[in-house]
Amino acid sequence: MSYDLYEKARKLGTKAYKTSMSEGKYPFLPVLDDIIKKDDIASEVSLGIVDIPLSRIVGTSTAARTQSFASNFMPIMERNTEFASKWSMLSDAHMTEGIRDAIKVYEYMNYYYVVEGNKRVSVLKFFDADSIPAFVTRKVPRLTDDEEVQIYYEFMDFNKKTGINFIWFTQLGSFKRLMDQVNASEKHGGESEDIPQSSSVGSASDSADGSGTLIRTEVGKIWSDDTILELKAAYKRFEKGFKQKGGDKLTKITTGDAFLTFIELKGFDTVCEMSIEEFESGITSMWQEFLMMNEKFEVEVSLDPPEERRKVLPSILSPGYSANKPLKVAFLYDTDSADSDWIYAHELGRNYVKEVFGEKLVTLKITNVSTEEEVISAIEDLVENHGVEVIFTTNAQAISASLKCAIKYPDVKILNCSINTLHRYIRTYDARLYEAKFLAGMIAGALTETDKIAYFATFPIYGITANINAFALGAKMVNPRVKVFVHWTSVKGLEKRSDHYESIYEEGIDIVSDQDMITPRKASRKYGMYRLTANGPESMTMTVYNWGAMYEKIINIIMQGGWNSADADSESKPINYWWGMSAGVVDIIMSDKIPSDTRRLINTIKELIIEDRFSPFSGEIKDQAGMIISEEGSDLEVEDIITMNYLVENVVGEIPEIEDLSDDAKAIVEIKGVQKDTDSTIN
Repeated sequence: MSYDLYEKARKLGTKAYKTSMSEGKYPFLPVLDDIIKKDDIASEVSLGIVDIPLSRIVGTSTAARTQSFASNFMPIMERNTEFASKWSMLSDAHMTEGIRDAIKVYEYMNYYYVVEGNKRVSVLKFFDADSIPAFVTRKVPRLTDDEEVQIYYEFMDFNKKTGINFIWFTQLGSFKRLMDQVNASEKHGGESEDIPQSSSVGSASDSADGSGTLIRTEVGKIWSDDTILELKAAYKRFEKGFKQKGGDKLTKITTGDAFLTFIELKGFDTVCEMSIEEFESGITSMWQEFLMMNEKFEVEVSLDPPEERRKVLPSILSPGYSANKPLKVAFLYDTDSADSDWIYAHELGRNYVKEVFGEKLVTLKITNVSTEEEVISAIEDLVENHGVEVIFTTNAQAISASLKCAIKYPDVKILNCSINTLHRYIRTYDARLYEAKFLAGMIAGALTETDKIAYFATFPIYGITANINAFALGAKMVNPRVKVFVHWTSVKGLEKRSDHYESIYEEGIDIVSDQDMITPRKASRKYGMYRLTANGPESMTMTVYNWGAMYEKIINIIMQGGWNSADADSESKPINYWWGMSAGVVDIIMSDKIPSDTRRLINTIKELIIEDRFSPFSGEIKDQAGMIISEEGSDLEVEDIITMNYLVENVVGEIPEIEDLSDDAKAIVEIKGVQKDTDSTIN
């Protein structure tokens, strides 16, 4: 018998035992009976015989055998025991014909606890086997607000639809993200309509409602066996490369978390074709991203440009750009500047920095690159054929393409115009327009004669909701009776502003906050904020982006050698430049139609904002449901402002659901939308 192998296994067990003891941890196998109480369980469901991953088998059902094994399932009993003899016999059997008998387990929270078959599990774990057949009984926990329980409910639905049990995530919504990635692939997408019900793994599923009532539904797998096999094979290759790099030492994320991020970057079809060597190379290039995920870093929001004094030393070491060696900077636009007020504003910014930096700077612009493939192709050409060192992608839809290229070209500085993006390899930038919108709201509230103001908004994404709420709070500050009627121009069938004007007149509105800028090709008097009169729109104010100031300051950081040192506490943190009035990147322009007293009030509040002595989101703030968002005497934190997914109490209208949006709007809202899926299961 294989006593020598038993002795090797026992040494592994003894080592794990001593390590656990030294760290003050329980040194034996966890016992399910000690982990859960009867009241914790909503139901028990038999799943039949299931092939379960050995990596998810973590303990025993009862305490009877727990002290025969260390916490890693390796034996710790002496060699001259009956236990050692039986373990060795199983080892011999595995090497000659394989262990085929199914064990019995309880599954709880996607971990397995052995009822019968502890030694079989131990032997297979020693031989580094992948899985084992098991009679599985699932213990379903009661649904609570606990995030881990909610993730488990998502897993049950995922497991019901796919039969997959080898992957686990630490973030809500990840199982749905994986399903979306697979379903969107060219080779494997859209299979769910054609696949017949499976009678094997996962043919019976379960969940529980809030009262603990068992719900069982017979379902079939939504993916073919080939798709599942390809997914598992790709996952195993990734897992091998991830562990070789040190992924098993990243304790706050799972291999599944990293694998999903990898798929979202590369695409499911590409990942399925990758060799282990390609996985290893890709994991190495993305390693900083995984480290950032493990540290759970939030975005490092830079609210003001780095101080000049912090750039003295870097400037000595900077490359020294000149006419002979200019910095090459490119701007990518999804459309032409003549057709888009957004792109037109950025183009003004590009022309501004050309004048500021003169011969030390060369700028290029690429227009009409809207799809991910077009953006990637354009960036590749700019880097490989034109030697571009800095690239600004000016719309949030380009974030995925920007990230892929940033990983491919680590020496190129790629920035995307958006906020709240958790990626280490790119930086994002945007302007705090809500500061100017607050001032515009004050003017509107002071001058409205009907107490009704219209506000045109584009997409329900991060930043836009802050602008709406700041405007409404500014109006309310000077006029407690005022109501702000929000009109979304991205709602299906209402994409044109003209589609909304009739209802504006019907609502008795006299002041309108419209698009911030017009383009040369689309001249109109309906821009900025204006009063509706019998003679047409009467201009009152404009809130403006000064992208030139933003680009000038970012380029200065790069030219002075401060890119890696001037912004974040840690180089692993993702950075978002979110500058406002204090940096000169947003402003408000008032017409001479504004009364002098009102102008003086606005200028006073503006100076207080610039000096950081006043915040538009200070004091008591309530949402439309009357819930208090901020208490009197407090200010909202930066993260709370960025991620607003509500409207304040004096706003009339609601944030549209994604299915109500136009197709073009859906694409950007899926990336940066404020709407959250509150359903705990995958639909």
